[in-house]
Amino acid sequence: MELKVLKKKEYESFVKSNPYKSHFLQSYDWGELAKERRGLIPYYLGLDDDGKIVGATLLLKKNLPLGLCYLYAPRGYVVNFNDFKVLDKFTEEIVKFAKRKKAIYVKIDPDIIWKKEDYKGEITEVESKDKKIYNELLRLGYKHLGFTKNFETMQPRYTFRIDLNQSMEEIESHFSKTTKQRIAKSLKLKTKVEIGTEKDLTTFYHLMMLTESRKDFVSYDIDYYKTLYKLFNEDNKATLFLGKVNIEESLNVLKNNLDEVNMKIDELPKENMSKSAKNKLKELTRQKENLEKEVKKYSTYLKKYGKEVTLSAHMILEYGDKAWVLYAGNHNILTETYVNYHTYYEHLKFCKDRGLKIYDQFGTVGDLSKDNPRLGLHEFKKKFGGDYIEFMGEFDYVVKPIYYFAFTKLVPIYRNIIKRRKKKELKDEIERD
Repeated sequence: MELKVLKKKEYESFVKSNPYKSHFLQSYDWGELAKERRGLIPYYLGLDDDGKIVGATLLLKKNLPLGLCYLYAPRGYVVNFNDFKVLDKFTEEIVKFAKRKKAIYVKIDPDIIWKKEDYKGEITEVESKDKKIYNELLRLGYKHLGFTKNFETMQPRYTFRIDLNQSMEEIESHFSKTTKQRIAKSLKLKTKVEIGTEKDLTTFYHLMMLTESRKDFVSYDIDYYKTLYKLFNEDNKATLFLGKVNIEESLNVLKNNLDEVNMKIDELPKENMSKSAKNKLKELTRQKENLEKEVKKYSTYLKKYGKEVTLSAHMILEYGDKAWVLYAGNHNILTETYVNYHTYYEHLKFCKDRGLKIYDQFGTVGDLSKDNPRLGLHEFKKKFGGDYIEFMGEFDYVVKPIYYFAFTKLVPIYRNIIKRRKKKELKDEIERD
């Protein structure tokens, strides 16, 4: 068995349909995106066993000073990790490759499930329950970076996944009661979800910036999203979903509801009211006051934003038989219309209708303490009833120990400086808009 560079067609043929591991982060397109927008060098490598490819990986090379680098296989390798003969040989060849490139280390974070809970909280079958793969990686010389609980790693260690082999009725039955109610309310308020085009990326980017500003993180500029959208729509599929509110129609719904409440109040007796009638009047009066506030608010929004406004924009990536909710941007107005819930519901149905097998919400946390600022994100995704997945985590194969020590201690400091600078730039850009 020997390692070789694979052409696009051969690489994609193996990775996309691989029965063991298939992930968009190992796709050819993701490598090209990393090259064009992040300045990384992609290598598409395969392990050839007498003319047959038995393992492959995308390795992203990050150049460092002194002619050094590090290599990263996002959600890699694409190999049967239970076949230790192949895994051992693949590691041996990757290490040789890393030494030729003067790499300090090779990082992997395999798409291997460490723990899985269903929507009831019951633990189901896990891929690495006997820890054989984990122990084999340690034996081969990989260093496990720990069971982190938040977003400390290159890719999220936790996510929610929905099995699309279920019927849509069964999937919906796992939604929380609140989720069902909010989707129903969103539909009643005449919200709608449309599939966008490349021209809608400007709207998507604006909503991403608003979301990032609220949640204290920074991602990419608009050119990054444009490149991603273009690359994936050449070979696979990137779909933009736009959740919209027709303010004028919603206002009419609220006015009609207010008229109905007023009619019911008028129908009540004016004198000698029974106790039940008094209670009914009290409840109707409360509804009337709330509806009057809503009518006033929507009238203001109609003047400010016009007839229709886009409140949610989500980007879904498909690769092989899976889909990922990769990016989601949301406005901070009219949250009571629950357009975000409606948007999720529509692209979940879309993925189901396309015959995909797995719907991945791409990222949540393992720290479920009440003071975790990201707990709200977790609780929102949990409401859709997917399996709560914990991955095995990151491993580094250290090639140059002294440089590795220096790099892992100093780079985090540098990254924090860059993060603070980008955060300020984002704030300035939003204020300019």
